[in-house]
Amino acid sequence: MILEITKLGEEILRQKAEPVAEVNDEIRKLAEDMFETMIEANGVGLAAPQVGLSLRMFVAMADDDVKRVFINPQIIKTSEEVGEYEEGCLSIPQVYESITRPVRVTVQALNEKGRPFTLEADGLLARIIQHEYDHLDGILYIDRGDKAFADKTEAQFKKRAERAAEKAREKEAKARKIAAKLAAKEAKKAK
Repeated sequence: MILEITKLGEEILRQKAEPVAEVNDEIRKLAEDMFETMIEANGVGLAAPQVGLSLRMFVAMADDDVKRVFINPQIIKTSEEVGEYEEGCLSIPQVYESITRPVRVTVQALNEKGRPFTLEADGLLARIIQHEYDHLDGILYIDRGDKAFADKTEAQFKKRAERAAEKAREKEAKARKIAAKLAAKEAKKAK
């Protein structure tokens, strides 16, 4: 099932997510839905807060096309060597910025079967893990780049949200007006 992706400005993206209490069928279904949502949106990673759930969980699929589920992950080691790469985010569509991160990470987590694992990753997978892990702590990739760029991006998304809310109010008012006219016509007919 395709889930709705939260966008910059929604409160859940700035909150620290809660640990997953139990890896069960519900969590496994959520992982499947997150993969489906991520793939549909042409993403390579997706964290639970991005689909409106305060859970310490994310999915990733790097250039090796292996689907990986990370539940209650902990990054236990990062390389001193760093690299720069242009990042984007499904919660901040069509906005990209060059971000510097460690090129290698070691992460411990539970998989979708509830089994613990340790993974050493480099390249794109290491970057995805760090990006998605940040989501679990309410950190967005724009927070790791230029402050002026982050401020500008947040202001743009706030304006977008305000315009969308105004359009929704206008649409609702129009629908109420039409409903009132229909009700008046029905009332006339009933007389």
